[in-house]
Amino acid sequence: MKVVKSSVVLAVLFVAGLGIYVLLGAYSIGADVPHSGLVFSLLSTVRDRGVSAGARAISVPADLDSPQRLSDGAGQYAAMCSQCHLAPGYESSEIWKGLYPQPPRLARVIDLTPAEVFWVVKHGLKFSGMPAWGKSHSDAEIWDITAFVLKLPHLTAAQYKDVVAHAPPDTDMMTMPAPADGKQ
Repeated sequence: MKVVKSSVVLAVLFVAGLGIYVLLGAYSIGADVPHSGLVFSLLSTVRDRGVSAGARAISVPADLDSPQRLSDGAGQYAAMCSQCHLAPGYESSEIWKGLYPQPPRLARVIDLTPAEVFWVVKHGLKFSGMPAWGKSHSDAEIWDITAFVLKLPHLTAAQYKDVVAHAPPDTDMMTMPAPADGKQ
């Protein structure tokens, strides 16, 4: 019985201490200060398990490698993703340098399944800066982006530039309405 009481007291003290720590704002949340190893590990595990669980029921379309998907995805990627995730031949960007955690350089390696890439693009990732593009893009458009992202590590810088130059533009990004007062 003493062990149970001691365990309860320790648990209450831990929760109270954690609460005080949070309320005092003692944990730095600035993007220029890395997480502790324990926090980084915990957040990485939560992210990886959440993406895996979210992607389980997703069916990958058979035409993922179609030239049309890749071309359409190239325009979307260049407009929406390349500043954060970079492109072949780019080692950094102004935005990429300031993000924490730094987004994966998708031109180097992708360690996610097609369903996982689709899920991340559609739903985004909390506390990472990764937006939920499913709020503004159809599933078909997200599959186009997914197809291109999966092809990206196999492209040279010249191939990337060529495919983007010949891709249809990301029209929804180009047709953003002007502010009501006519100023931009």
